[in-house]
Amino acid sequence: MTIATGERLPSTTFTKMTQNGPETVASDEYFAGRTVAIFSVPGAFTPTCSAKHLPGFVEKADALKTKGVDEIACTAVNDVFVMGAWGKSAGADDKVTMLADGNGDFAKAVGLTMDGSKFGLGTRGQRFSMIVKDGVVAELNVEEPGDYKVSSADHMLGQL
Repeated sequence: MTIATGERLPSTTFTKMTQNGPETVASDEYFAGRTVAIFSVPGAFTPTCSAKHLPGFVEKADALKTKGVDEIACTAVNDVFVMGAWGKSAGADDKVTMLADGNGDFAKAVGLTMDGSKFGLGTRGQRFSMIVKDGVVAELNVEEPGDYKVSSADHMLGQL
């Protein structure tokens, strides 16, 4: 079942790349006591994700933070090394935290997976965004297959 606005995020873990290597991030701690704008993409280095989605949040990071967002995070069902490299190549450092959902645990827990098998991707996270306040979903924006509209940084800015 898909998570809904007003519901608490389930407990899962992500992995992020740090200067000391991969680091496990517990979702309960990560979202506690702050406002996080998180967005999910089907895959790092894929066309729409690399040309529009991640760059939009990098570009609008200051505007989102001015409107009360404490942190911006990008997640995908990719390994931490790919997510780290993608973040570096996109200039996301200090703007967007790259959270690897390597096994798709977060995407499954929130009920937002997709079947990318026809593209050789297997099970991935759908394209979506959320505003999470103290671990509770305040806004949820799930894209229709193939679309890129409601999960954008611009759309999220209008929600804050």
